[in-house]
Amino acid sequence: MKPSGTFWTQRRVLVTGGSGFLGGYVVDRLRTSGASVIAPTRAECDLLDARAIDRALATHRPQMIVHLAATVGGIGANQREPGRFFYENAIMGVQLIEAARHHGVEKIIVAGTVCGYPKHTPVPFHESDLWNGYPEDTNAPYGIAKKALLVQLQAYRQQYGLNGIFLIPVNLYGPRDTFDPTRSHVIPALVRKMVEARRSNAPSVEVWGTGKASREFLYVEDCARAVLLAAERYDSPDPVNIGAGAEITIGELATLIASLSGYRGELTFNTSLPDGQPRRSLDVSRAESAFGFRATTSFRDGLRRTIEWFERHGDAGTSNNAHRRPADLALAEQRTAEWPAPPSPSRSP
Repeated sequence: MKPSGTFWTQRRVLVTGGSGFLGGYVVDRLRTSGASVIAPTRAECDLLDARAIDRALATHRPQMIVHLAATVGGIGANQREPGRFFYENAIMGVQLIEAARHHGVEKIIVAGTVCGYPKHTPVPFHESDLWNGYPEDTNAPYGIAKKALLVQLQAYRQQYGLNGIFLIPVNLYGPRDTFDPTRSHVIPALVRKMVEARRSNAPSVEVWGTGKASREFLYVEDCARAVLLAAERYDSPDPVNIGAGAEITIGELATLIASLSGYRGELTFNTSLPDGQPRRSLDVSRAESAFGFRATTSFRDGLRRTIEWFERHGDAGTSNNAHRRPADLALAEQRTAEWPAPPSPSRSP
């Protein structure tokens, strides 16, 4: 597909997970670009039900699908429900890709996860490292389920000619994130802790783990821009990292958020809690060379906007997510909608 000024005009695009964190920004950007967007709710299309997917594609006839829906969670959630994380992420994607082939969808964009990389991948992670070992144990079922979709996309391209691409976003953050302490992850969790500690004059704030693990973070609006650029300009079977290209330790992150939040108390590190993967940072050169994406939001500016948003809105901006289970709304990667399985009518012959 060649880019043009009118590429998105009236193009029918179905976005799964459109009510989620990244999904909401992708939907907004698509609509602003002139696309005709379908973002079905769970009641309208249950991705765990192949019949529901068939009905949605037959009804809406999308030219393109952006698959962002995922059952996601942090370390604790992954340890509690590894089977569910594997099954739901695998089955949602497998069924959607098969339906896209069956219904003649022109292109499907699938969001993978940085959790699919091996535990001890050399930093920065390059796409060629994706299969060079087993993922970090606490989120391996989730990561492997997502990587299986890359294999499916490549196999379907080879056998059926389906144009499917696979993006690997790093941890995301920004306004409209989930700040509920039972469901949030590191940046929104720390933002909430620091703001509330400042307001209450708390003497200290506890941070999970040793603080030595590193992570890379990408501002959510930058990621939404990357998704649209890839959808428009990238047609290769090779996976693509989507990130900012820099890492920060959790200890440094906590100190920075405390400073930007105006909190002056002590930070304590609970070393009895796990760190997860030791280091995480991406080689982002392929995204820039293949479709011109480079992150433009500085980390400090992105954090300031995130803190300011929380100061103004608190949990109000994410209250529509209150019905979801904790495991579905953690990790600041693609925080997208869960699709539970309501009863469906029998499929017509």
